[in-house]
Amino acid sequence: MPLSDHEQRMLDQIESALYAEDPKFASSVRGGNLRAPSTRRRLQGAALFVLGLAMLVAGVVIRATWIGSFPILSVLGFIVMFGGVVFAITGPRVAGGRGSAPDDLTVARQKRAKGGGSFTSRMEDRFRKRFDN
Repeated sequence: MPLSDHEQRMLDQIESALYAEDPKFASSVRGGNLRAPSTRRRLQGAALFVLGLAMLVAGVVIRATWIGSFPILSVLGFIVMFGGVVFAITGPRVAGGRGSAPDDLTVARQKRAKGGGSFTSRMEDRFRKRFDN
């Protein structure tokens, strides 16, 4: 369900206030966008999953790979399986999308964030206006 116009404006205001108050944190949280995984990446992830599954089964069957009563090869196989699934379902990160130049929306948000005081003072003013009437 898409956001209403009011909700979208509020979200934009919160985001711009976050950028204004702590730009380093905001940029680290934003990171890059994840692209959809390619077919090649999915096949490589599936191959890792199958390899991990084989290691898991072999670790249970072959007692020489145990350390005491701990099946170390099976645990490694599970980790490889998990890594294969994560590799298959995630795509590579894209840093900026269209290069390093900011887009129009980012520039507009930065302009809005410069004026109007801190985020908390604006929210307090809004609260007072709403409940003082």
